[in-house]
Formats: sequence, structure tokens, C-alpha cells
Amino acid sequence: MRVLAVAVAACAALTALAMPAPGASDVRGTSAALTIVTRGGMPMASGTGCSAVRRGGFVGVGGGDSFGDRANSECILGLQAASGVGFLRHNFDWTYIEYAPGKYDFSLEDWWVAATARKRIRILPILFGAPTFYTRRFTGGTAPPSDNAAFGNFSAALVRRYGPDGSFWAEHPEVPKLPIRSWQIWNEPNLRQYWYPRPNPAAYVRLLKAAYAGIKSVDRRAEVVTAGLPDSKLGDAMPFRKFVTGMYRAGAKSAFDSLAPNAYATTARGVVKLIGKTRALMRHFGDRRAGMWVTEVGWGTGGPKHRFNIGAKRQAREIATLLRSLYRVRRKYRLRGVVYYGWRDKPPYPPKFKDMWGLHTGLFTLKGEPKPGYRAFARVATRLR
Repeated sequence: MRVLAVAVAACAALTALAMPAPGASDVRGTSAALTIVTRGGMPMASGTGCSAVRRGGFVGVGGGDSFGDRANSECILGLQAASGVGFLRHNFDWTYIEYAPGKYDFSLEDWWVAATARKRIRILPILFGAPTFYTRRFTGGTAPPSDNAAFGNFSAALVRRYGPDGSFWAEHPEVPKLPIRSWQIWNEPNLRQYWYPRPNPAAYVRLLKAAYAGIKSVDRRAEVVTAGLPDSKLGDAMPFRKFVTGMYRAGAKSAFDSLAPNAYATTARGVVKLIGKTRALMRHFGDRRAGMWVTEVGWGTGGPKHRFNIGAKRQAREIATLLRSLYRVRRKYRLRGVVYYGWRDKPPYPPKFKDMWGLHTGLFTLKGEPKPGYRAFARVATRLR
């Protein structure tokens, strides 16, 4: 089992944290009207900025930065809240939560749910992965579970913990109650990397149906969101349209409330066009009432040459245009929200440590320095409720 100490920062500790350490960067944020301090490469607020609460609602980012740095989470979340981040999309990894069949350890998720609730930031969790006793292990990627019913039970257990009547809220009355109402099922199953050994829309729908049944059995008004689906050009990927068509033909319409494209394109205009085509595809299958989420979108500012690697100035322009444009069409397309990927650049992943454009999409550099894209993001996102 995971053992996690949940630290609640005292006022004196926050004051100390606000003082830049030797070598720390101190940058005035023009949009958020607060001081950004970088510590160990992590961008965060300082002083009263650490206590900021959510200002936006329509725009989110990936939640890994605050999730992985418990000591500084209040100031990281404070900066995100002041910058217009309304929700965080983050992986609730089944691999680590269910440590034995039917036995769950929610300690890490408890801490993070409490931290985000104090900032009034919502969570869009990704239910992903499988314990070794429910799947086969591959070196080439993540395999789906061999037992969909167990995944449904896991989904229900999360809702019983963090939903409107969740045990977490009863056990922690000191935490502002902000139940999780939207649940995303898996990530990018149309890529071989995340549905090993090959994408299979009918198999994904069987998993989706199990999760839908489990979630709705506890919270019938919860929103079940499909996996984020990219229109990838990788050789072992299944194209977006083909995969979604396969989902509908396998009976997916009754197994989700919102469809979620990971809508990468070379321009903001291209993203909006992709969303329009997705809505047209949904209407083709008679699915007019379902909502939509854009659960990933972004542009790189460095790394190897790629069509989505457009440089820092263009990234800023496209971010501002995209957020405004999607907000304008939100009712037309029943768009629930958009997730920018991501908050900060990432180092290359082991074991190959290969650089790629997707590691450079952050609003901050790997060293924690704000890009022009951060200022554009904060200027617009704080106005979109």
C-alpha cells in the first residue's frame, strides 16, 4: 500500500515559501497580477498568490505538476487558479489504487482532491491502467484489462469515494465540498501505445460500457466522458474517424455522455474545424444530445521539427485565438470545456529519452520560466467562466 503524509501548510510556512531561494527566478506575471516564483524548475505563486482560488471555469490543464509536488502544491495550485485554470485533468491510475483484488488505497487521491477543492478547482480524472492481476504486461505499451467487470467496480468505487455522496466528503468536513461529476474513461485507445497490442473500438466500447454502468449505479447524473481520441498519423494508430465510427457501430451511443477528441491541429482555426467535423459525425449516428470535451490541444515551441512545433510567439497567438473561438462555439457544439496540454514542458521519457515536439507544449519552460503563451493563456482563460 502507498503511504502518504498529507501536509497542511501553516501561514508561517507559506510566508517562508514566498521568499525566493538563492538562484530562484522571480517574474512578475502580467495577466495574473501576482509574482511567479520558480523553485526547482516548478512555477508557482508566492505570498498571497498561494491562497488564490479559481477564477475561470471553461479552461483546464493537465494536473501533474501540483500532483507530483506536495510540498509546494498550494502555491502551484494558487498560480493555476489565478491564471484561469478551472479544472485539472489527471490520471487516476487503477494500477496503483487497487493493490489487491477488491482492495483500494485512495491515500494519494485523497490528498490531491483535498488540495484542489481548497482552490475550488475541479478535477476531470482519467480512469486508466490496470493492476497486474487484471491484465498482461507488455514492454511496448499499456494493455487493456482482461476483466471489464473489475474496471466497472473500480469506477464505482471512485464515485463512492469522491462523488456527491462520497465517503471522502463525510470524513473530511473541513474540506470545501467539490464532488467529481465528470469521469473520463481511458486515454487514446486508438493508439497502439495505450491499447496494446492493437486498437480495437469494439473492445474499448465493452470497457466503456462497464465503466458507465459502474459510475451511473452510484451517481446517475454523473457525466461519463470517452477517452481522449487524437487523429494521429502514426503508422500503428487507428484514425479518429474510423475509431469513432467503430465505437458507434459497437453500441457506444448508450455508454457515454460526452465525446472527447484530443484535437491537435496546426492552427486554432484547424482545431475549431475539427470540432465541427466531430459534431457532424456524431449527428450522422443520431447523437445530437451528447456533449463534447477537448481534452488535449497544444503547440510546441522547441524540439525536433514538426507541424505542431510553431515557436513561442505563434504559440501565444494560437492559444489566445483558440480559447476565444472555442468559447464562442461552446453552445453550438455542446462543448463542456477545453484542456490545454500542458502547464510546463517535460523532459524526455525513459528508457529511450527521445525528444519530441509534445514535450515542449508547456506554458512554462522546463526551467519554470513563463512563455508568451502563458500570458496569453491567463489573459483569456480568466474571463471564460
